[in-house]
Amino acid sequence: MSAHRRLDRGERIVIATHNAGKLREVAALLAPFGIETVSAGALNLPEPAETEDSFLGNAGIKALAAARAAGLPALADDSGFSVASLAGAPGVRTADWAMQPDGTRDYAEAMRKVMEAAQEFEDRSAWFSCALVLAWPDGHIEGFEGRAMGHWVWPPRGAKGFGYDPMFVPDGGAETFSEMDPAEKHRISHRARAFALLSAACLPRG
Repeated sequence: MSAHRRLDRGERIVIATHNAGKLREVAALLAPFGIETVSAGALNLPEPAETEDSFLGNAGIKALAAARAAGLPALADDSGFSVASLAGAPGVRTADWAMQPDGTRDYAEAMRKVMEAAQEFEDRSAWFSCALVLAWPDGHIEGFEGRAMGHWVWPPRGAKGFGYDPMFVPDGGAETFSEMDPAEKHRISHRARAFALLSAACLPRG
């Protein structure tokens, strides 16, 4: 198996997202490694169509598109919320469940859809998945995936998170991701688990 490709301290990369919440979390995770970041939104890069049926596949589409457009390494996140009683839905269609006729996304409405679809089932198990893909302009990619297991609650609670965070309580906890101190969420989240694998393989040592 070939060695992973690493970034260098001080290197500039694109965070391939237009989601402000994801941008904050990923930039915070990268900061200790001395990696300079710029968002796809700041560079006015288009959002490519996410046509794959997996988180890793969709993250790869976004990372490669940003890397080639910007001429810089790019890190993309594709993540989603899954409910056991709904056979893993919304899953890779997490953002679609929030889509409104005018093209905006309403996650309060998306959470209500989840509740209405899942409330008749006793099993409230749920999880968040996160795939992180680091891509280079030459087409080289590195991909990693993490999960946070827990259960869904209703009504939603907290105002510190984003997306489906207000209805998810991780295993062993009592607060939703939206009630937690952001530093605690960063420590145990699906994104943190995927990032731990990425950092061990691809980020500067020392």
